[in-house]
Amino acid sequence: MKFLCDVHISLKISKYLKSLGYQSNHVNNILNKWNTTDDQIINYVDQNDLILISKDQDFRDEFLLKSKPKKFIKINLGNTSNNELIKSISSILVQVERLNVEYKIFMIEVSKNDYKIIKK
Repeated sequence: MKFLCDVHISLKISKYLKSLGYQSNHVNNILNKWNTTDDQIINYVDQNDLILISKDQDFRDEFLLKSKPKKFIKINLGNTSNNELIKSISSILVQVERLNVEYKIFMIEVSKNDYKIIKK
């Protein structure tokens, strides 16, 4: 699997995913770095078959309205430590792997002690 972490997701999360053997990058390393627009990010992840990880509600809205980005993990944990975020992401990786194989379009919303899957 290949991931792109949005600007409000720590670089440590991208490094953690790499340590597990996944391809992972951070928006600060691509295009216009932290000035990359949401539309540019969506196009980039969809063209490169990446899974976007973000806290940004705008991406959720765009997914629900237009199914873009095609593959999306929405983090609903507020201000949380990197360790808690890593724990939450780790708990859903099996589901993400399955969804990534079985569906072209999906979103997982991660909340404290819970997650919700929307697949198309």
